[in-house]
Amino acid sequence: MQNLLSDLVVVDLTRALAGPQAAMMLGDLGARVIKVETPAGGDDSRGWGPPFVGAEDERESTYFLSANRNKESVTADLKSAEGKEFLTKLVRRADVLVENFRAGVLDRLGFSTERLHALNPRLVILSITGFGHDGPDGGRAGYDQIAQGEGGLMSITGAVEPTKVGVPIADLLAGMYGAYGVLAALHERDITGKGRVVRTSLLASVVGVHAFHGTKWTVAGQLPERVGNHHAQIAPYGMYRTRDDIVQVAVGSEGQWRTFAPVVGLDPADPRFAVNSARVAHRDELTAAIEAAFAVESADVWLERLAAVGIPAGKVRDFQQVYEWEQTRSQGLLIDVDHPTLGRIQLPGPPLRFDDNPYAGARETNLPPPRLGEHNASVQAWLDEDA
Repeated sequence: MQNLLSDLVVVDLTRALAGPQAAMMLGDLGARVIKVETPAGGDDSRGWGPPFVGAEDERESTYFLSANRNKESVTADLKSAEGKEFLTKLVRRADVLVENFRAGVLDRLGFSTERLHALNPRLVILSITGFGHDGPDGGRAGYDQIAQGEGGLMSITGAVEPTKVGVPIADLLAGMYGAYGVLAALHERDITGKGRVVRTSLLASVVGVHAFHGTKWTVAGQLPERVGNHHAQIAPYGMYRTRDDIVQVAVGSEGQWRTFAPVVGLDPADPRFAVNSARVAHRDELTAAIEAAFAVESADVWLERLAAVGIPAGKVRDFQQVYEWEQTRSQGLLIDVDHPTLGRIQLPGPPLRFDDNPYAGARETNLPPPRLGEHNASVQAWLDEDA
């Protein structure tokens, strides 16, 4: 399994989350990822806490730990002659370079696209920006929550006021899209022998997941609205109160409705609820009727009853419950790594599995998120091999 991307070298010039996420995904697939950080403090996210873990003089941010597994860390001041020379050597040996500087910064450092491809014509460059590298807002700095708002996502999230997603979803999606684009460019390189630039942005990542909300506007001319913990176009599909807790139920077809309705004492042929469009129109009445039935029994009882008739339903778990859940563990979604200062720690693991590997990702052994500059000597020795 380690040969999936193990022949590739990725230079990671990124910080915070979108770029580190993209580079980490390539590292999870076996690529050698060399993260280049500023000597004074490194990646911004090393300071994003609390929480911090470890001894005071060796503390680590759990934020940084979340996005930098399967990487090596080197330090270089890219404004200095030495730093520029170091990066030049790395570029010549690399297959992929990932950067999330504001538009124009890499050019000013002396590493324009033209220069990078002069140094290495086979180099695939992933550039992640806030709002795109061009256009009237191309120069704006990008931060996740700003992009969630500007990209419309907050307008359809929440019940009363616009609400951000609980994770930095614009950053994470931009990283995912970026890694996806890199793999396509690497495939093209196998045919043409030449690398290219792959671009995405936080704005693009948010607009790219508008899904049916997007076509509701672009095709039907209807402005999507917030509906809280219920599906905008399917009912019943959402969160409901029981006697002691909440459950989530997804009735996604007319066949499922005809099965579900009698379980909660409803007539499936009731004209208010007989078809999905009617149920959406009468959502409040339907929700009240379901919750009146659910109020008689506990959440566990209802989950058992719904499972028995094949209706998708589930709990709303907190993170402790998720990571202690045997199903989570069975999917390889927790990995153990040996950190140089923290010792043996568990991290959320890669979300992909391959059929001949019992582990998530493409490695039998995952690398811990690196200490700042931990691999300066080993990477320099590798670069000097061809000197």
